[in-house]
Amino acid sequence: MRSLDVTPDSAAAIRVPAKYSRSAPGFTLLEIAIVLFIMGLMMAIAIPYFGGITSARLKAQARMLAGRMNFLYDEATEKKLVLRLTFDIDHNGYSVSRLDPYQPMAVFAPDNDPLMGAVTLPNDVRIRDVTIGGLGTFTAGHPSCLFYPSGWADAAVIHLISRQGAVFTLVVNPLTGEVSIVPGDAGPSPTQSAGQ
Repeated sequence: MRSLDVTPDSAAAIRVPAKYSRSAPGFTLLEIAIVLFIMGLMMAIAIPYFGGITSARLKAQARMLAGRMNFLYDEATEKKLVLRLTFDIDHNGYSVSRLDPYQPMAVFAPDNDPLMGAVTLPNDVRIRDVTIGGLGTFTAGHPSCLFYPSGWADAAVIHLISRQGAVFTLVVNPLTGEVSIVPGDAGPSPTQSAGQ
C-alpha cells in the first residue's frame, strides 16, 4: 500500500464539493427533530396552565361579586338606604340600584357611584343560577337581592360557572351580610327552578 503524502501545498488543492460542506444553508434532519421535540415538550407543559387562567378568572369574578355584596350590606346600613343588586342572567351581568325609604314616592334608581356601575362578566365566566330566599331559583331573567337599612339582607345563593364547568358558589348570610365563597357546587340545585 502506498501512503499519501499531504503537504500544506497539496492540501489546498483538495476541494470538498459544496453539497458536503458544513457551511451549506439549511438544517439537518436531526436538528429539525430536536426543535420539534422541544416545541412538543413546551406545549405539553403549557397546555394545563390555560385551564388555570380560566379558573383564576372565575375566582376573581367570584371575589369581585362577593366584595360588592359586602360593600352593599355596609352601605345600606350606614346610609339608611335599601340597595338592590339585580342579576341579569340572560346578559351575564349585574347592576346596583338604590332607594331612599324615607322619601315620599320613593323608587329604585340606578346607583350613580362610578364604582357601583353595571358589570358584565367575561365570556368564559357566567352566572349559572341565582336563588333568593322565599322566591326560588332563577336560571334566567332579572332576580334581585336586597340589602336593608336595618342590617338585613335577602338570603341568596349565586353560582358562577366557567366554560370548563368549574363552579364557585356565593352564599349571602341574611343576618350578617357576610358573603361566603365556596369552591364547587353548594346550595340549592338549579333543577329546583321556581321563577323564570
